[in-house]
Amino acid sequence: MPSPVNKTSSQKRTKPFKKPTQVAKSEQKIVLFNKPFDVLCQFTDEAGRQTLADFIDIKDIYAAGRLDRDSEGLLVLTNDGQLQNKLASPKHKTSKTYWVQVEGIPSAEAIKSLCQGVELKDGPTLPAQVELMHAPDIWPRNPPIRERKNIPTSWLSITLTEGRNRQVRRMTAHIGHPTLRLIRYRIGHWTIDGIENGQFKSVAKG
Repeated sequence: MPSPVNKTSSQKRTKPFKKPTQVAKSEQKIVLFNKPFDVLCQFTDEAGRQTLADFIDIKDIYAAGRLDRDSEGLLVLTNDGQLQNKLASPKHKTSKTYWVQVEGIPSAEAIKSLCQGVELKDGPTLPAQVELMHAPDIWPRNPPIRERKNIPTSWLSITLTEGRNRQVRRMTAHIGHPTLRLIRYRIGHWTIDGIENGQFKSVAKG
């Protein structure tokens, strides 16, 4: 019996790159969802946790990017693979704005450091737009955040063009102001304006 042939790396077969599929605009679906706290960004879950299927009854759409279970706000869903890639891939640098409630009140120096970029374990962050903001007029979170007596909280508006895992939370922790509540307000030109928490709306084709 002949012995197996060991192929060199140059001889090994590699899967060809599959370009994200694009659907005709007449068939394109785009849905904006205001995700509640403690909801998974998927349509099924074997553990019985809340998923997108508990809120959205439109078939054949998928989330363009992720939003952590403990985060709230805008999620874009679509059946267009190219649009998904454009919104989710870091190389396209689609800007996203977050409303972030943090413990304490960051100093001007701390905010400036976030704007310039801070060093995280996976490398420095890109420059960001960060500023203190008034508390937004939004829905109550269920369950409420845990606040500490005698320690105030404040809100930041943070706009990024990258999307590392739990990046916003790590950035505010880096300056000593842990994130208590995180809401994604905007992705590209779409926002949660006019969409109640737990509700969705279909929008015009992209």
